[in-house]
Amino acid sequence: MRTPKSSRQQRLTSDEILADAISFYYADPLGHVLFSYPWDSDPSIQMVKLSPRYRDRFGCAWGPDEWACEFLDDLGREIRDRGFDGINPVKPIQFATVSGHGIGKSTIVAWLIKFIMDTRPFCKGVVTAMTSEQLRTKTWAEVGKWHRRSLTEHWFNYTSGRGAMSLTHRDYPQEWRCDAQTSREENSESFAGLHAANSTPFYVFDEASGIPEKIFEVREGGTTDGEPMIFDFGNGTRNSGRFYEECVGRFRDNFRVRSIDSRSVSITNKERFDQWVKDYGEDSDFVRVRVKGEFPKAGSLQFIGNDLTTDAFEREVKRDRYAPLVIGVDVARFGDDSTVIWPRIGDDARSFPPRQFKGLDTVQVTTRVVDVVREFRALGMECKGLFVDGGGLGAGVVDQLNNLGYVVFDVQFGGRPADTSAYRYKGDEMWGRMRDRMRDHLCLPNVGNIRQELMSQLTAREYGYTLKGQINLESKSDMKDRGLPSPDLADALCLTFAQEVAASRTPFGAQQATTVQSEYDPLNSTF
Repeated sequence: MRTPKSSRQQRLTSDEILADAISFYYADPLGHVLFSYPWDSDPSIQMVKLSPRYRDRFGCAWGPDEWACEFLDDLGREIRDRGFDGINPVKPIQFATVSGHGIGKSTIVAWLIKFIMDTRPFCKGVVTAMTSEQLRTKTWAEVGKWHRRSLTEHWFNYTSGRGAMSLTHRDYPQEWRCDAQTSREENSESFAGLHAANSTPFYVFDEASGIPEKIFEVREGGTTDGEPMIFDFGNGTRNSGRFYEECVGRFRDNFRVRSIDSRSVSITNKERFDQWVKDYGEDSDFVRVRVKGEFPKAGSLQFIGNDLTTDAFEREVKRDRYAPLVIGVDVARFGDDSTVIWPRIGDDARSFPPRQFKGLDTVQVTTRVVDVVREFRALGMECKGLFVDGGGLGAGVVDQLNNLGYVVFDVQFGGRPADTSAYRYKGDEMWGRMRDRMRDHLCLPNVGNIRQELMSQLTAREYGYTLKGQINLESKSDMKDRGLPSPDLADALCLTFAQEVAASRTPFGAQQATTVQSEYDPLNSTF
C-alpha cells in the first residue's frame, strides 16, 4: 500500500480534498505520520531511514524509527479490531511504554495527538507530564513543532502560554480540542470525563512514573464512552505506582506494553550507553532504567525490593509444629482503609491468610479479633502474641480486648524502637524485621488479589535516613500524597514482628487436649 501523494510538493489548498485524503488514514496512524509531514523535503526531520519493509510499503525514504513504526502500526490494528461506529462505545485502547533515555517519546506523543485530532472530528484530549516545566518546554513544545510542519496546521489554533496550552479546531474550539494540563493532584478534575461519546476521548501521559496516582484514577472516568485511547510513556524510575502496575503488575493485561532499549533506537548515542554499561554493569539498576527500558530491581528509595517479595511469595512453607502463633491487627482510620487481622505461625504467613474488613467500629473489630483467636484455640493453638495498632481508633480495640481478659500488646507505630541506633520509630523497626525475615524464611500468600495487593504495598514504600543514620520510612500521609493507598495488609503483617515471642512448649494441635473448657463467654456476659 502506497501513501497517496498526488500533490505532495504542492500543498493541498482545498480542505475538501485534504479532509478526504486525511480520512483515508482513520485506522492507519503510521500512514498518517508519513503523509502529513514533509519527509522528502525537510532535512531537519530526516533523522532515520526507513527499513525496507516500510520504505517499500509507503514509497518514502525517511520517517520514524523502527520501534515507532511498529507502535503506530499496532495502534492501527487495535483501532480496526474495535471498529467504532460513532455510536456504540468500545473497549479502551491502552498503551504503556517503558524505555531508556533518548528514544523520542515526546515526538511520538506529538504524532499521536496530531493523528487523533486530524482524523477524529470533535475528539477531546488531555496531555500531561511529570512536571509543569517538562510539559511546557518539552512535551507541548514538541507538539507545536510537528503541528507547524503538518498539512493540517491551518485547521487548528495552537497556544503555548503558561496556563493556556491547547490545540483547538478553528471552527469548533470547545468541542474539538486537546489541552495540556499539569499533573498536580489538586488539578485532578481536569482529567475527568471528556464527554466525547461520538468521537475519541484520549489521554497522553509523558514521564508517567512521576504522575500522582490520583490523576490515573480520575482519568478512568473518561474511558467509559466513545472510542477512548490512553498512551502512557516513561522511564522505569519506580517499581511501584500506577505506571509500574500497567507495565508489569496487576493492570498489565489491560495494556499493550512495550519495553524499548535505547541501544536499539537509531537516533540515540550508543557510545554513551556503552560507557554507562562499562561503568555501572549491564544488570545494574542505573542501566536497567536509563538504557534497557526496564524497572529497577530495587528502587533507590525502595525499602523492600521486588525480588525479595517475589521470593517470599514463591518459597515453600516449612512446617514447624512448635512455632508460636502471633496475630497482627491494623485498625482502619479512614473511610477507604481496611481493618486487617493477620495470623502468622512462625515463618508461615500463608496458610491462614489475612482477614480484611471495611466500615467496622471498634466493638465490631474487637469481636472479629476474638473470633480469630477462638478459631485457633479450637485447632489447639493459643495466641502467644496479640499485637494491635493502638494509635487512633485502635486504642478503643486495645481497651476492649483488655477488659475482656485478653493479653494484648498495644503497639504504637510512632513509638520508641528497641534498636534506637538503626530505626527512628517502632513502625520502621517492625518493617525492618519483616524485611529481614523475608530474605530467607517468610512465606507470603501466593494467590490472586492478595498477592497483587500485598506486592504493591510492600514494594511501594520508600525510606530515608535521619541525621543520626536511623532508617525512617515514608509516612502514610506522604504515600497518600503520591496517590498510593494505605498499606493496611503490610502493616498488619509487620505488627506480628513487634516483639519476639518464645516457641510453643507443645506442638500445634496438642494444646487442644489440655485446654480448659468453659461456658463463660465474655462477649455475651452481663454485669
